[in-house]
Amino acid sequence: MPVQFGVRAKGWNRVLLIGALALILPFTSQLLKPPGSAAASAPTIDAAQELANRYSPEMMIREQDDPLCGIEGEQYQVMEVDALFANPAVRLMRSLGKAGSKLIKQAPTRDDIKGKGADFYLDLPGDPLGDTCVFSRDFDQMKRSGEAPVSVYAHISSEEGRSGIALQYWFYWYFNQFNDLHESDWEGMQITFDADTPEEALEQQPDQMILFQHGGGERARWDDPKVEKDGDHPVVYPAAGSHATFYQAAVYPQNGWNGAGVGCDNTSEPLRELSPKAILLPDDVTRNGSFSWLSFDGRWGQKEKGFNNGPTGPQTKDQWNQPFTWMEQQRWSSPRMPGGGLVGPDTVSAFCGVMESVTGVLNLQQADPLLAYAIIVGFLLAVFLVFGFSKWRPADPDELEQKRAYGQIVGTSLKLYRRHFKVMAILGAISIPIVGGTQALGVWVGDNSDNNVFLQSIADLLLAVGRPVALVLVAALVIVFMRDLVRSEQTGVKASVRGTRQRFWRVVTAKLFALAATFLLSITIIGIPFAIRFLITWTFVQQEVLFTDRSLRESFRSSTDLVRGHWWRTVRTMVPLLLLLAVMGPLFGLFLIFTPLPLLLVNLIGSLVYALVIPLTTAGTTLLYFDLRVRQLEQGTVPRRSWVPWRPSTFGRHVEQPTT
Repeated sequence: MPVQFGVRAKGWNRVLLIGALALILPFTSQLLKPPGSAAASAPTIDAAQELANRYSPEMMIREQDDPLCGIEGEQYQVMEVDALFANPAVRLMRSLGKAGSKLIKQAPTRDDIKGKGADFYLDLPGDPLGDTCVFSRDFDQMKRSGEAPVSVYAHISSEEGRSGIALQYWFYWYFNQFNDLHESDWEGMQITFDADTPEEALEQQPDQMILFQHGGGERARWDDPKVEKDGDHPVVYPAAGSHATFYQAAVYPQNGWNGAGVGCDNTSEPLRELSPKAILLPDDVTRNGSFSWLSFDGRWGQKEKGFNNGPTGPQTKDQWNQPFTWMEQQRWSSPRMPGGGLVGPDTVSAFCGVMESVTGVLNLQQADPLLAYAIIVGFLLAVFLVFGFSKWRPADPDELEQKRAYGQIVGTSLKLYRRHFKVMAILGAISIPIVGGTQALGVWVGDNSDNNVFLQSIADLLLAVGRPVALVLVAALVIVFMRDLVRSEQTGVKASVRGTRQRFWRVVTAKLFALAATFLLSITIIGIPFAIRFLITWTFVQQEVLFTDRSLRESFRSSTDLVRGHWWRTVRTMVPLLLLLAVMGPLFGLFLIFTPLPLLLVNLIGSLVYALVIPLTTAGTTLLYFDLRVRQLEQGTVPRRSWVPWRPSTFGRHVEQPTT
């Protein structure tokens, strides 16, 4: 027995020795490793997170003056999607097609949405086609409670058959407040490396980057001057409301070409900075853990028609698995808003307003189709009854001084313009160097003012007066041309210039005074009715100066006498003529924006069209002047009434018979 015990004891000793060695050897091997080998064996996920942290973007978003609901600035910030899960106001819905939608779960968790297909969607509180301020208030509450930390999602992507890796950042926004209104918004950016692993990428500079913009993107080489950097962090500019991301602060008119949006993305100042935290996503879609929501193929917002539909998640986008193929199909630049039109309204700026109005009607059509159609039909009917219902023939350009209906004035103006197109075009083109010269001088003075208040005021004055002076001068030239036609005198550009020069200061002073007086009255708010009144009654001041050689005071009074008793006739004729002048250039330019032409050229073409339309509207105004003069000769001048409140005995009564 003792011998047996000794044998057994030796066996146990061997077992204990082997166990001790098994415990000690791993630690010993770590101690014996050469310096630096621990870093080399670090898990890949650590290198990926380091890479994501190194290049996470600095975001410049438009400052929001009104903390809630204002649409000029950015109401939202990039955030984590976790704020949506277990939120009692969020619902998981399933679309049943024409049968509507079915509630699947109130306050869904990430486990509730994982693996769900394209017919499912998350319904956030509020209606994107209703009061969108609901979303602004909800996000503000989440931000204040710490539920929406400033974060972006990082993803390391590669493509089968292609070398290199792409570091993607996905930006989640709570609501899209652009021309297209929809719950949730996914945008982002991508940086590419000529490396096979995150560890290799950490040892080199990026190759290219691309910013996501609506359905496409804008590429750049990493060393491109337009890529602004703060250290290794690229500085990017998400557009207010739309969240399409750009390289610089500007206004970007988009015409839908190559994945761009339709409308104007605004990243201009004032701006504030966001420094989001980078949250690393798994390389592949998973149904497990805290990122199981990546397997949700449904929509992250209320299901609607067209562009009001909620977006799908990052893993459904082409660049998720094909970052290089997708990137190669995108553009290298985005059109920026030019400095402004040379003459007349800025065509590109007008495009922004028109697209906002058009999409507003489309959004209304989605929310309340009957109301939208009623508004459109009502508008078209009003336009026809006010401006289209008239006598249009005959339109005789030979006998200018005669009575005419509204339609005949318009028709005669067109025929007169066509007959004398060469002279009219040259007279209109004279406005281009006047406006261009004063604008160039104003910009030069402003750039060299060095914040001098006096010089800056001079610059603002030059920029403000150029267009009115050009309008007044061209109108005077056309009026003289028509005066010479009526009097059967020699006509032409030289004759018009000579005739205008004879009364230049009087005619320019008269019109500028009329414009300045109506402007000053309108900015007082309470003076708006008076401004409208004088804007109409002083319409023919230039004609009175050039046709009758009256003094300034007499010209204002004579113009008022002509209009009195013929308000509706004057308004009905002048409003479409002024609208034609205001919209013709921008309207023509709107079609050009949807071509590959540079925006600067589009603005120049719009300015040229505006200059050519000035003589047409002036001809129509002068034909109306002839019409009212003939009526005055036949019917006499309508007596003036007294509207002085402190003279009740004469209030509203005729006080004199004008001598005109």
